[in-house]
Amino acid sequence: MSPTFSFWQRGDREAVALVDPAERPTTVGALQDASNQLVHSLRARGIGAGDTVAMLMTNRVEVYQIMLAIQQMGVYLVPINWHLAAPEVAFILEDSESKAVFFDAELAGLLPAEAPLLRVCASPIDGHTEEPDGSTPFADLLQGSVEPPADRRAGMVMNYTSGTTGRPKGVRRPLPPGPPEPVVTGFAMFLLLFGMQPGHGVQLVGSPLYHTAVLYFSASALHLGHRLILMERWTPEGMLQRIERYRVTASHMVPTQFVRLLAAPDRASYDVSSVRHMVHSAAPCPVPIKQQMLDWWGDAIWEYYAATEGGGTVVSPQDWRQRPGTVGRPWQGADIRVIDDEGARCPPGVVGTVYIRMPQTFAYHRDQEKTAKAYNTEGYFTVGDAGWLDDEGWLYLSDRKADMIISGGVNIYPAEIEAALVTHPAVLDVAVFGVPDDTWGESVQAVIELREGFEGSDALAEELREHTRARIARFKCPRGIAWITTMPRDPNGKLAKRKLRDPYWVAAGRAI
Repeated sequence: MSPTFSFWQRGDREAVALVDPAERPTTVGALQDASNQLVHSLRARGIGAGDTVAMLMTNRVEVYQIMLAIQQMGVYLVPINWHLAAPEVAFILEDSESKAVFFDAELAGLLPAEAPLLRVCASPIDGHTEEPDGSTPFADLLQGSVEPPADRRAGMVMNYTSGTTGRPKGVRRPLPPGPPEPVVTGFAMFLLLFGMQPGHGVQLVGSPLYHTAVLYFSASALHLGHRLILMERWTPEGMLQRIERYRVTASHMVPTQFVRLLAAPDRASYDVSSVRHMVHSAAPCPVPIKQQMLDWWGDAIWEYYAATEGGGTVVSPQDWRQRPGTVGRPWQGADIRVIDDEGARCPPGVVGTVYIRMPQTFAYHRDQEKTAKAYNTEGYFTVGDAGWLDDEGWLYLSDRKADMIISGGVNIYPAEIEAALVTHPAVLDVAVFGVPDDTWGESVQAVIELREGFEGSDALAEELREHTRARIARFKCPRGIAWITTMPRDPNGKLAKRKLRDPYWVAAGRAI
């Protein structure tokens, strides 16, 4: 008989469920009661199964109160990236057909004034700012019965893709019938793939909760019986301090965070012996960076490959040591194929487009054409990543196909160049992309954020080229190198590469 994991059924009501960014604890019982009150209050305001609500919130306790409510009332939740501009927020609210939006008081200016929807405002932590006109205080929804709601039904999160090309699209799956326990148990059991165990774990939540994996990983950890430690803004020092103070065992991370942790000047002074399951994804991780993390944290670095649309593969630290660079083999129920431009399967070692098949399908909300383009005739979908499989079925990523540089008819993958450059002691962060070239079509351009104590110069640029030539083919080395004070990354580590690349194409009078 399969186990059932359900936060709502936990009996240890006095135990600490999570610690907020101000390091104030919330008990299991308080979180259970608040989630039940939200269900009753939202239903009383006309929101029911099949409806959609949105969330424009930073990392705070209310996020989990909302998540645990929608997970048991058959509602879609749309987390919105609070780094977006007001018109982008308005588009997502309209496109998702949201009937309500939960938001931080500080983010009220991003909401459209004319949108006819319930606005629920969570005040700042200090509580000194009044709610904007026309909004309902979040506390008003926590006044009713704490009894478990009747007619419980599983809800889902509908995340919006990042929209690197065109408008973002909601990734929507059918709502499962019946109560939520089988669904949340499935998500909790996903964490078992990374060696996590029920009832034993402390998970650090350092990245924004509008990110698909961060919200699902942490909410699933609650169902698995783990404690959450929230950070409002991730910093290397803040993470290391909390690992030591709370004996953190797990977190969901991105490679950029590894780079910054390794650059922390006093990292060796922190006790990180508690870490067990530091899971990373979202971008290819340079092999030397991951090797350094394994040397520091031991066999605690797990990796997987997936997308908002689904996944994927997983690799343990032990298997990765045997096959450096792999992102794993398919987990149970998934299958991976690498397919060429003619639709044929690529032989081992040949780069093509990565396709994934999962038991559950998805659709892009209100966009049948984009949904159809994502799938092939055999039911496999792609998000445009390029990679290859070895003889044993281990997947290796090259880059996003859309980011590929074609120079003189040769395909060049920026991730490979970035991985070479970031190992230089002067480089803190790097972005590589193609720029217009009258002779070659495109040439390789690098933009580099330097570590403290280094200054950009022609001599350093040539040193970086030599460093790169020693590691990859000469034709892949950047012809142009520019310097930047701060790389345009969001707190998830996602790079807004178009902000760097587009000015080169505009200046050349070329289409972007």
